[in-house]
Amino acid sequence: MSEPTGKYSITMPRDIAEAARSPSGPSGLSAYVAAAVARQIERDNLSELIQVAEAEHGPIADEEVQAVRDQLHQVRREQANGGAAA
Repeated sequence: MSEPTGKYSITMPRDIAEAARSPSGPSGLSAYVAAAVARQIERDNLSELIQVAEAEHGPIADEEVQAVRDQLHQVRREQANGGAAA
């Protein structure tokens, strides 16, 4: 079941709207914009979590960030290979 929707009027630069309309088609612009806003909300929430964690535990070291990136890349490689270890 899909989420209830509402109709909203937004203002944005024409070039951005046209760039968004191109890959989504005329009828898909709303879905494209909704997905972009949802991603931004996720990023905002993640930034807030990072700030709270760093306030409690100190800054996250670059090495720790790289280790997690490496793990994510490994998982993606395994998924691309049908779940087999790369």
